[in-house]
Amino acid sequence: MRHPESEMMSFGYDPMLSEGSIKPPIFQTSTFVFKTAEEGKRFFEVAYGLREKDPAESMGLIYSRLNNPNLEILEDRLTLWENAEAGAVFESGMAAISTTLLELLPPGSVLIHSAPLYGGTDHFIHHVLPKYNIDSLSIIPGETPENVQKRLESKGWQDRVAAVYIETPANPTTELICIKNAKAIAQTFETEEAKVPLIVDNTYMGPVFSKPTHFGADIVLYSATKYIGGHSDVVAGAAVGNAELITRVKTLRTFLGNMGSPFNSWLLLRSLETLSVRMERQAQTAEVVADWLKAHPMVEHVHYLKYAAERSEREGRIHAEQYTSNGAMMAFLIKGGEKEAFQFLNGLKLVKLAVSLGSTESLAEHPATMTHADVSAEDKAAHGVTDNLVRISIGLEHPEDLIADMTKAFENVG
Repeated sequence: MRHPESEMMSFGYDPMLSEGSIKPPIFQTSTFVFKTAEEGKRFFEVAYGLREKDPAESMGLIYSRLNNPNLEILEDRLTLWENAEAGAVFESGMAAISTTLLELLPPGSVLIHSAPLYGGTDHFIHHVLPKYNIDSLSIIPGETPENVQKRLESKGWQDRVAAVYIETPANPTTELICIKNAKAIAQTFETEEAKVPLIVDNTYMGPVFSKPTHFGADIVLYSATKYIGGHSDVVAGAAVGNAELITRVKTLRTFLGNMGSPFNSWLLLRSLETLSVRMERQAQTAEVVADWLKAHPMVEHVHYLKYAAERSEREGRIHAEQYTSNGAMMAFLIKGGEKEAFQFLNGLKLVKLAVSLGSTESLAEHPATMTHADVSAEDKAAHGVTDNLVRISIGLEHPEDLIADMTKAFENVG
């Protein structure tokens, strides 16, 4: 088996089916012609689960809300990074998150989740899911399954758990959550009749530096807008993992209509070819910048995976086991408060003041008032999303130029 980096160039695509084009064309079409009415009948039987697909039978092309060559090739290639069974691509990261949670959480169920979470995810869990009578319980990093069970029993929720959802490293503090421990928590509430899937948001470090399915994750989610897309020119989401669960999620996707478009899928196929080299270079630069920030007199603390063991022995162990790199995401506490954070951000020139992450250009933002603006004040305080916290995503610029830009930005503080 070749390495994923090699397979990204050609896997799942036969040039001879497209006039010898070395790259997949954009199949910008809404519908596909059937050779016969009988063929159309067979395709729909499989698409709507009316019968099982024969082992030698390929999924027929019907309509681009159901499937499309660009979408299918992309989904196949995404599974290679973790050797996952199946994949699904969406029009945004939030579409991947919301579709997955809506499918796996029946009304009246309970979701166990880590914290902090990306602001959009936090809003969906705390403001949208309750409309469907779905409750949620936040777990403390390192909390044992036994303690989680006791807390659920105190609420009378122990028989309602339907899924466990974690984001690791946490956005924006890079706090680490043990995937194996989260899986153990999920298994605590499983019965012979009902499994409790573990869902992991792997946007910060995957799919190159972290492979959650190797540690027990059933579904791995991505904002493919970030590193997978990597060029700030596409919005997309993805899910990979257990084939049965992904099939359920894709079925709901069909009726919500939030599948990835042909053009966006084509853009992501282009980006996958350079994903590994981009992430490796970004991580190298990030380490230089993080070390510089750590020594800066105007910085109180730097959140970065290289320093995980300094936060706790537990995080040091998780870092060593779950990740092959320190990545390119960091956040730091500037001395002062919102005023000083804003002065620093307003002084940046090369680094762009914008949300999102994982792109070729470096980006900086203020989580407390931007990406996590809707998170409750109580949760912000509990999880370190403070007024003086600045989040930075390192791109492909030269580290010396990034440091020079930040040096001038610090001079703007006062």
